[in-house]
Amino acid sequence: MQKLYETERLILKILDETDAGQVLDYYMRNRDFLEEWEATKDEEFYKKETHETQLKNDFENISKENMLRLWIYTKEDENKVIGTLAFSNIVRGAFWSCFLGYKLDEAEINKGYMTEALRNGINIMFNEFKLHRIEANIMPKNKRSLRVIEKLGFYNEGLAYKYLKINGRWEDHIHMVLLNDKV
Repeated sequence: MQKLYETERLILKILDETDAGQVLDYYMRNRDFLEEWEATKDEEFYKKETHETQLKNDFENISKENMLRLWIYTKEDENKVIGTLAFSNIVRGAFWSCFLGYKLDEAEINKGYMTEALRNGINIMFNEFKLHRIEANIMPKNKRSLRVIEKLGFYNEGLAYKYLKINGRWEDHIHMVLLNDKV
């Protein structure tokens, strides 16, 4: 498996524990911005050691093809993480599916970066991993995220009530799906 992918404006990388400083910098810059959209984080999360451990675990799961997490950089600054996309809980057997999650630096929204990165990630999951289905669950109030996913062809399969605990509250999520008709 490749560790680096390129799009027109971006570099998407699989990171390991040696990159924990860049990941921590991303989370520190975006701490307040991401709070509304994520599970509550304790102070331990904002330590370099936490990200070293997480990146090591991610790398092991990527090696086993249980997930794929790509960290997003612009070609203009290959040392500054601006976001991530993760295809997790890869299930094969009769299912051939995964979950998709993604986040972008507050300073980089509305530039088309996430659409560009996701288009490449979806291509990897459908053509290299040969998955049939990608599922993304998005809070109804997250209009930007819904627009991105709809542009990429995802369709709405319904509402999951009180699906995930986000920022201390159980939040409804719209269940969005993209199918690969080639498998």
